[in-house]
Amino acid sequence: MVSRNMPRKSEKQRTIRQLIEQKPGNAICYSGYRKGQDPRQGIFPSYQEIREDLLILAANWSYLRLYDPSQHAETTLEVIRDENLDLKVMLGADLAAEVSNPECPWGANFDDETLAANRQANSESIDRLIALANRCPDIVFSVSVGNESSVSWTDHLVPVDRIIAYARRLKKAVAQPVTFCENYVPWTSKLAPLAAELDFISVHTYPVWEYRTIDAALDYTKQNYYSVADHYPDKPVVITEAGWTTVSNGRGIEPSNASEALQARYCQELMTWTQSEGILAFVFEAFDEPWKGSPDPMEPEKHWGLFDVNRKPKQFMQQLLKSVG
Repeated sequence: MVSRNMPRKSEKQRTIRQLIEQKPGNAICYSGYRKGQDPRQGIFPSYQEIREDLLILAANWSYLRLYDPSQHAETTLEVIRDENLDLKVMLGADLAAEVSNPECPWGANFDDETLAANRQANSESIDRLIALANRCPDIVFSVSVGNESSVSWTDHLVPVDRIIAYARRLKKAVAQPVTFCENYVPWTSKLAPLAAELDFISVHTYPVWEYRTIDAALDYTKQNYYSVADHYPDKPVVITEAGWTTVSNGRGIEPSNASEALQARYCQELMTWTQSEGILAFVFEAFDEPWKGSPDPMEPEKHWGLFDVNRKPKQFMQQLLKSVG
């Protein structure tokens, strides 16, 4: 949380602050899909694969962020419980497009039948999120009503009033604090009505996607964060995605601006700053995911992991492991 003397409004807001104060630790986004696995096709990691991942992560990380209440999340929660791992989870809903978005660069125009089916699927995703959060209240420390569903370029655009309705539904049904995970830009404009409904705000910041060099990256991240935190001085604000890709084919990120050395520097600077300020910040992400983006193996979407797809630590994790070894 921001250390700026913010008033404590609600019990759930106090719960978030107290948790971070009582259980300080590193936070990371986790999605365990390996070669040949793809959530779009319903091909999920096995129990043993997720167990292998979590035993790796538990050595250095205290908080995990999961993106949807799918079989992947169910198995992850099961492994945490079975292995008695000291991991807390932010669990999210996976919202599909409820309206078309002509501003999406890669296309997001849908017919009425598809949008109606998406609305039904979104409602069911909220139901599953509620069920998992209530089943594992000792592991799931917060819930997110969605991920990047309001930013201008999204291919899964959901109107703000619909996100508010989902947030209210969650707040009535679970004991955990409720948030929404989004790029920093919409928070100071269109998302103000949603922010009023939430227990805390979750911000994404990616300097490398916005053509910043590594020398300017941390200052840009701070600008992104404080543009939101200063706008809502009575709300806790966390970072739920910040990271640096290690490979790029030039699609959106210059190849020269993607490497393990750059990732290591950014993540180190990010974690040093956020921990000194008491800001919960989820690094994006744990492992490379081959299913993402285009078929090009050099696609930057595939290479944000601190570990590669074979679970080999990249430079930042090698340094982290060495420092605590």
